[in-house]
Amino acid sequence: MVPKITIITPSFNSVTTIRDTLDSVANQRGNFDLEHLIMDGGSTDDTEAIVRQYPHATFHSEPDKGLYDAMNKGIAKASGDIIGILNSDDFYAHQGVLAKIVEQFTDPNIDAVYGDLDYIDPIHTHKVIRKWRSGRLKSYSFLLGWMPPHPTFFVRKELYEKYGTFNLSFKTSADYELMLRFLYKNKVQATYFPEVLVKMRAGGVSNSSFKHRLQANKEDRQAWLVNQLKPYIFTHWLKPLRKLSQWI
Repeated sequence: MVPKITIITPSFNSVTTIRDTLDSVANQRGNFDLEHLIMDGGSTDDTEAIVRQYPHATFHSEPDKGLYDAMNKGIAKASGDIIGILNSDDFYAHQGVLAKIVEQFTDPNIDAVYGDLDYIDPIHTHKVIRKWRSGRLKSYSFLLGWMPPHPTFFVRKELYEKYGTFNLSFKTSADYELMLRFLYKNKVQATYFPEVLVKMRAGGVSNSSFKHRLQANKEDRQAWLVNQLKPYIFTHWLKPLRKLSQWI
């Protein structure tokens, strides 16, 4: 049976970047069925016109409650056995990314796969600014401020059905809370694929200012509380400090 993978792309007025995202998914090669869901929040630019040029993608547009709500709507619509999320300003590093991911899931004991990510210049996308190298997940990794890059995080759909989707009470850290819930609290069997899978344009709300970083740090603490987990006293400060290594 040929596996099916669903890629969910949240979008909103993404006309300047979404073509790169669409191209990178359309150009994937391998023995799998592919579904690409564009979950749009009601764009008023030409995002829809661009998406309609790609037969592999389906466009769904309606008002939403933000990025994570769009992701949840995509998960509800997904028909793939495996789900990945790729933002509308990110793209896959090469044409064989999804084939390599699907291959990892041939092991029935593996429920999640993650890899590495490069932050790139928003305009000169060949220029790498930061390198996020995940490393292997250990039992204590989250306690030391670790997390994998969410755009490289692929899971079996049944995990969302079993453990839930994104918690919309989080504005910037719902991806962290979900991965904490899956990987640390529920001990989902995950494997690390040591290769750059995604190119992400530098930026992001949680890192755009000191104020936003404080808000993200507050939400990181809340992620442990809602899951009734106890971190170390320094866990939440190690998380942003770990990013310093990405510049080396």
